[in-house]
Amino acid sequence: MAITLVNPNGLPMIDAYRQVSIATGSKLVFVAGQVAWDGDGVTVGEGDLAAQVEQCYHNIATALTGVGASFDDVAKLTVHVVDWTPDKMPLLMEGLGRAAEKLGLTATPPATLLGVAALDVPAHLVEVEATAVLD
Repeated sequence: MAITLVNPNGLPMIDAYRQVSIATGSKLVFVAGQVAWDGDGVTVGEGDLAAQVEQCYHNIATALTGVGASFDDVAKLTVHVVDWTPDKMPLLMEGLGRAAEKLGLTATPPATLLGVAALDVPAHLVEVEATAVLD
C-alpha cells in the first residue's frame, strides 16, 4: 500500500481523520471537488448537509474506483462547507459515517475542513476533493 496514515504523539487523535499521511507511491490521483450530484447530475439531499456529505463520499469512491484506486489510497481530503460553524460537525460526521458504512470503509485520511461563503450551485452545501497515491 502506498499510503501510511499516522497520528504522531503530541497531536490530538481525531476520529474522522489522521494527522499525517506518508505516501510512497509513484502515481498521483487528483479527484476534482465532488458535490452532491448523483450520476444524472441531480442534487441529492437538498438542504440536508449529512445527505450531501454522504453523496460526496460516494462520488469520491466512484471516481477512485474508476481509476483503479480506493479510499485506502487517499493521502488527503479537502472538505469545503458552506457557511461553516462548529455546530454543523455532527451532521458532517453523520454523513461521513453513513457513507463509510455503505462503502465498507473507515474514511480516516488527513483532512482539511474549510468554511466557504458559497459553492457554484446554491443548493450545494459541501464539496469534497481527494488526493490519492498509487504504486
